Amino acid sequence: MVHKTLILIVEDEAGISNFISAILTSNHYQIIKTKKGNEAISMMASHSPDLILLDLGLPDIDGIEVLKAIRQWSEVPIIVVSARGHEREKVEALDLGADDYITKPFGTSELLARIRTAIRRNKKALESDDQSLKKFSVGEFEIDFEKRKVLIKGKEVHFTPIEYKIITLLSEHAGKVLTHDFIIKKIWGPYTNETQALRVNMANIRRKLESNPAEPKYILTEMGVGYRMIESI
Repeated sequence: MVHKTLILIVEDEAGISNFISAILTSNHYQIIKTKKGNEAISMMASHSPDLILLDLGLPDIDGIEVLKAIRQWSEVPIIVVSARGHEREKVEALDLGADDYITKPFGTSELLARIRTAIRRNKKALESDDQSLKKFSVGEFEIDFEKRKVLIKGKEVHFTPIEYKIITLLSEHAGKVLTHDFIIKKIWGPYTNETQALRVNMANIRRKLESNPAEPKYILTEMGVGYRMIESI
């Protein structure tokens, strides 16, 4: 028997909930749903879904509180689906452990692509728990972690230690948006504010990595939020 991916929809607007449900069931996903945050936490514990689509504006508790509660004990992929398009809300949700953020209204293909990416990334993370990742490659770009080398079209390209740390961090979370604050804390430590340093290093990385730094294809900018390393081309 083929296991169907189970998705928990946490959404209080009936029209949107039904729209998402129709999309997912027609694409062979199994769904459960709720309108309330507290019930979502209980359903997470009892049903162990493969992914959660989480609205932030819920009638009982805020979706951010649901995210915080679940992240205390589970790494299940969580995609925030919200009408709140402000950068502050996106950054907060991502920093608290959301895997992705979709702003309403959204298209069917975008939703399905984000779901596939989050599930695939989680599966890879689980599979690599017992073995350290040795290589990362996408398109003509490759990182050899054992040799600490970055290759473009098979040729080694030199990166400074900080640049290399940024690239490897993004590659380890490929497909996920990493906020500026998250990257800064991981690279420079928790008690620094190296926003300008990150910007300068990212410009240098793109100059070496991208054929056209003005239109990057490997490391994408999420305006006002952070950066995303693509998973595939």
